[in-house]
Amino acid sequence: MKRLASFSITAVCLGISLLAGSVHAQSEVSDDSLKAAGERMRHTGQKLQKDIQERLEKLRRERAALQARQAQERDEEAARERQQADKDKAALAAVKEARQREALAAAQEKARKEAAARAAEAERLRQTALKEQEDQEAALERAQRESLDAYKAGAKERTLGSDTQFGVDL
Repeated sequence: MKRLASFSITAVCLGISLLAGSVHAQSEVSDDSLKAAGERMRHTGQKLQKDIQERLEKLRRERAALQARQAQERDEEAARERQQADKDKAALAAVKEARQREALAAAQEKARKEAAARAAEAERLRQTALKEQEDQEAALERAQRESLDAYKAGAKERTLGSDTQFGVDL
């Protein structure tokens, strides 16, 4: 654009200097030649102005296209970032859910082990109580047998009338 402007300035200056040079060379310049030179300069100026306007329009279109392309790229990047954020959010939710499932499974396993330990302890206590009861029953049976054996042994030794326990002797 600067080249175009400097070109137009140069062309105008050249036209003026040619005109001035020809004025000095000829002392008498006709009105027609001045009008023709002015017309050429005006035509050249209009052409340069038209070229400048076309170049400006082209640059404006290129700038608008560049801005539109950049806006589209920003939109696409924002969409990619949103998609990535959604993927990250879903992955985070999946990890969180997996952790919750693992924690729940661990809690269930712990509860199962505690229940099994309580059941084992209850069974051990029941077995101990059962053994104690059996031992008591066995001791009672032994005591009864011993008592019966002692009674039988004492009955053989005693004869009628030898038992002083009742105070009667026959």
